[in-house]
Amino acid sequence: MTRIQRLNLQAALLCLGGIGAGCQAETPTPPPQQAAAVVPPAAHPNPASIEETALGQTPDGTPVTLYICTNARGNVLKMTNFGATVVALEMPDRHGQRANINLGFDRLDGYLGDHPYFGATVGRYANRIAQGRFTLDGQEYSLATNDGPNHLHGGDVPFHQVVWQAEPFRDDSGTGVRFRYSSPDGEEGYPGNLEVTAVYTLTDEDELIVAFTATTDQPTPVNLTNHNYWNLRGAGAGTIREHLLFLPADYYLPVDETLIPTGELAPVQNTPMDFTEPQEIGSRLDQIVADPVGYDHCYVLRDEPGDLRLAARVREPHSGRVMEIHTTKPGLQFYSGNFLDGSAANGGYQQYEGFCLETQFFPDSPNQPDFPDTILRPGQQYEHTTIHRFSVE
Repeated sequence: MTRIQRLNLQAALLCLGGIGAGCQAETPTPPPQQAAAVVPPAAHPNPASIEETALGQTPDGTPVTLYICTNARGNVLKMTNFGATVVALEMPDRHGQRANINLGFDRLDGYLGDHPYFGATVGRYANRIAQGRFTLDGQEYSLATNDGPNHLHGGDVPFHQVVWQAEPFRDDSGTGVRFRYSSPDGEEGYPGNLEVTAVYTLTDEDELIVAFTATTDQPTPVNLTNHNYWNLRGAGAGTIREHLLFLPADYYLPVDETLIPTGELAPVQNTPMDFTEPQEIGSRLDQIVADPVGYDHCYVLRDEPGDLRLAARVREPHSGRVMEIHTTKPGLQFYSGNFLDGSAANGGYQQYEGFCLETQFFPDSPNQPDFPDTILRPGQQYEHTTIHRFSVE
């Protein structure tokens, strides 16, 4: 049984207690076969390892740790318990030269400030909620409006701005860190005590697996994601315009001027939103009507959510690096780094020097009854698995 098959089985079993529409079994879209592994799967020259080192402390004196996970091929995932954040991911190019392909900071200070969610574990609700309000079971709840008139990525002090409990591990699945956070009732305006687990695993097959679970004692919206910024040529190596992107999504969610979905599912065909055939990200980016110009849209993935299926494939032609993404969620937010401006708060990265592919529920779902249900209730378990698979061509 392959890893994908095992994870599909796990997802199907976990889905019995999960939330959201669509837990029917579907055959996942097979991944493209062109990509060749950097090292043959049988050739694992070194045992996987994990190291811990002090990264600093928060303003209130809480220690912050950096975890360095190395797989059997020598590739490296760096994470911190501040925000359950991915700090770096080092993968080889077609010549075997490793580079960090994940945008972030060299020091803790950058993560302590107001930054663009580099590598963050985002919650309690990823993406936007219109006007910072929603009604649940007849009661209206008010949230922080930290993105113009809207609520974004959990509010003023969201999950990526707190210290998580962390448990590093090494097992047959790889090496990684299991993070836990208890979000109290009323935090950022959300109801219910939410117990969250985020497990990040670097496998010996060069996969980054992100698995979220959560339980609650009151009904509450939950939409967790990871907010990595990718540049497969290497962080700081230029723009992502030449990256070739494939998205198996026939529809996307049009948005208003504040980036809230209108409720329509619009076809991508004959629009700059169409990546159903591989296209350079920059080939039609300047045709997007937005301020600043660029992609910041949620795509409706093919097939029913619940099973792992292909959500995206990206190839960088200069390095040969390839990233495939598989997920159990119904949506994929594609963001082309429009707001990056080269400032210190943005890590010095310029506009379009990184892109995000965030697997998630749809934005503003608590206010959009036709979107998949995002309300987690007592006795249910939120489940969300995403696999990033790396190779070269």
